[in-house]
This record gives sequence, structure tokens and C-alpha cells, in this order.
Amino acid sequence: MIDFLRGQVVHLESEYIVLDVHGVGYRVFCPNPYAFAKMEGVVTVYTHHHVREDAILLFGFPTREEQRLFRKLIEVSGIGPRVALGILGGGSPDHVVSAIYQENISFLIKLPGIGKKTAQRMILDLKDKLDGFSDAAMATGLFALQEEQPEENGSAWTEAREGLKALGYTDSELDKVWLKIKDTIGSGESVDVLMKRALQQLYAG
Repeated sequence: MIDFLRGQVVHLESEYIVLDVHGVGYRVFCPNPYAFAKMEGVVTVYTHHHVREDAILLFGFPTREEQRLFRKLIEVSGIGPRVALGILGGGSPDHVVSAIYQENISFLIKLPGIGKKTAQRMILDLKDKLDGFSDAAMATGLFALQEEQPEENGSAWTEAREGLKALGYTDSELDKVWLKIKDTIGSGESVDVLMKRALQQLYAG
């Protein structure tokens, strides 16, 4: 099994990156490929090597925590690699794990590809199997999901906007895209998720 790859990102699309590892290009499907756009030089991508009858696929993540959570998610009946990837693209690992611990079905069903029955299975199958995820946060009680105020989403957008400007987008372009996506953003969206939403709109024109 390929557990991680280390190389340079030479290409990215809305669903995957291409990582050059000693002259070999690996296509790696990611929750948010654009998270790697701002990384320069050699990067480490933690991977899950998925083999099925008709394909051999690599799924990749910037952190071990995301890799571990992905592997837990695909153990749940009804959640395949693509759905697990969508879950991680739709919410940060901390928020997903917190929702499972708190049995917060209303949060889970907002994630891509997750209905009420699947959310219930996630809670039933994983609630007692997530030891080690964000231990410090749970120990201090900071792991609870809280409704974020609009200005907090605005703060996340401010950080995402700076990242997008670093990629060469103008203030005018970013103002327009914010008007398109702001009403679709839920509480607790990460900077990476906001960047992905914005880049999808920018690429679509």
C-alpha cells in the first residue's frame, strides 16, 4: 500500500492533483485540491491506495488526521471513497468528528452524499472508534460544535481571499465570486472549503 508520496504538484484540477515524484506523475484525488495550490516546492501527501476490479486509485490528504478519518469513514456501510472524499471536502475533520460524538445528525446530513440513514450509521459505527482524534480539544471541552456568527465566516473568507489573491486573482473578481457563494456557506466552513468553492466559480466563469 502507498501510504504517502513526496514530490512537487505540477498540475491540479477540481478533483485531483498530479504529483511529480522523481519524474513519475501520480494522479491523486483530494477533498480540496486547491489546498495544494499555495504550497511551493516539495510537499508530502498522505495517501490511501484503493484497489478495485476496474481501477487503482490514490486518494490524498495534507494531514495524517484527514487520512485516518477517511479510512474510518469508508468502513461505514454505504460510504465509499468518493463519498468520504466529499465529506472531508464539506467539513473540517474536527467538525465531522465532533458531530459524530454529539450525534448531530442535522450537521451530518448537510455534508455531500449523506442522508439521514447514512448519518445514523456513521454515528452508530464510528462514535466509539474515533479515539485519538483531536485529543487536546476534546479534553478541554473545545471540541463542541458551536454556531459561528456571520463575521466569523467573514473572517474565514478574508483569509481565503488572501490566498486567492496570492494565486493572481483580482479584488474585482473576488468581490463578484463572494456575492455568488456567500449565501451557500454554512457555519464552520474552513478556509480551504471557501477557497475551493470560490475557485470552482472562478473556473466556471
